[in-house]
Amino acid sequence: MARVALDLIDRQVRSRLNQRVQEAQQAVFDLRSQKEQAEAAANLALTRRTGLEERLVAARDEEDRLTEDELLSMAFLLLVAGHETTVNLIGSGMLALLLNPGEMARLRADRSLLGSAVEELLRYVNPVNNATLRFAGEPLEIGGQQVSPDEVVLVSLSGANRDPSRYADPDRLDLGRDSAGHLAFGHGIHYCLGAPLARLEAGIAISGLLSRFGSISLAVPAASLRWRPSTLIHGLEALPVRLGPAEGASAVS
Repeated sequence: MARVALDLIDRQVRSRLNQRVQEAQQAVFDLRSQKEQAEAAANLALTRRTGLEERLVAARDEEDRLTEDELLSMAFLLLVAGHETTVNLIGSGMLALLLNPGEMARLRADRSLLGSAVEELLRYVNPVNNATLRFAGEPLEIGGQQVSPDEVVLVSLSGANRDPSRYADPDRLDLGRDSAGHLAFGHGIHYCLGAPLARLEAGIAISGLLSRFGSISLAVPAASLRWRPSTLIHGLEALPVRLGPAEGASAVS
């Protein structure tokens, strides 16, 4: 049984994806000014010029349909909303299953639970801690609290998803629970456009891991795991695990 980092997708594909994300993060986040960030994002996109990036750059270059700032904002949105959140759902979701082996065994035995399992993991692990800041446009009363015009309102998605008035025993992971109404993807006009894709990716990754590996266990004490320091994103820095082959398969090397 080998000690390896959790492969969320095929290792070769994941390696290329990680390299690409690291390049984008280095180019975008390490710069000091908005102007430099815009130039870096544009240059990075120009060097790729494939698929979505090519279309974004073309939208910028043709008839000024996309400005430099808009290009930067779109690149940032795709990186954070399209990658970080789903990665954290898969990683944190697997950790939740590892810490609740009865529920993992339940899912192994009955894959028809996969859909409800993804919804419960979204509620339970909260890939996004808080919504982006809101500002009151007029005097409000929320939960018995008075909110003045222009006052900041921070919506805790993780708190709402553990609301005991909505979910019985909310701190318990229950893959058969009706988790409808959770706020992992937001609500209303700000509901996540990528929700169907995130659900699909998480289901494929988690089901694939359970099918490919007969045993999955933490390679380090759970207390030693490190969480990314962020008020917005809720995710692990790494999830070291030991993987055992499925029955009849050769060991992982």
